[in-house]
Amino acid sequence: MENIQHLKVDKGPKETLAMDPMKFILWLFLVSIIMLFASQTSAYLVRRAEGNWLEFEMPRIFWYSTAVLLVSSLAMQWAYFSAKKDDFKSLKIAISITFVLGLAFLWMQFEGWKQLVAMNVYFVGNPSGSFFYVFTGLHGFHIISGIIVLIYAFRAVFKQKVHSKNLRQIQICATYWHFLDLLWLYLFVFLLTFN
Repeated sequence: MENIQHLKVDKGPKETLAMDPMKFILWLFLVSIIMLFASQTSAYLVRRAEGNWLEFEMPRIFWYSTAVLLVSSLAMQWAYFSAKKDDFKSLKIAISITFVLGLAFLWMQFEGWKQLVAMNVYFVGNPSGSFFYVFTGLHGFHIISGIIVLIYAFRAVFKQKVHSKNLRQIQICATYWHFLDLLWLYLFVFLLTFN
């Protein structure tokens, strides 16, 4: 009888918490981007406190580009919801709108740089202008990477590989795109507040 009491019933292997490797890589990448911009904004504040800082008004086009990016994020969310419902027509429209608005955002940022040059704010010169170009340029680079992710999702959507039973690619794309949107909002408010 004693032997029976000491027997353990094997219930099989314990469940482990697993994460999709691609989503894990994405989250690591997002953390590295956060660290990059946190260090840059800290450096900005330290350098600004030292003086010799050129005050200039942010060109209006940066306000408009912010609105364009917000709308692109809404379109991306529409694409995700459409994929969950297997609404392929809406999914194609929504991801196309996101793509076009992403390109429009980049064009508007470039036009903003041209307006800065017209205001005599250059990359080389006063640190305030240099930081502005670095922030917007780094973010623009990440938007380009977001557009590349969008292109892959776009292809998958048009090959009907994205649907309610296979949302991985659209989830990764939407997460990255929304992150870039939030990152821009942070930079935009930061530059408005501390410029």
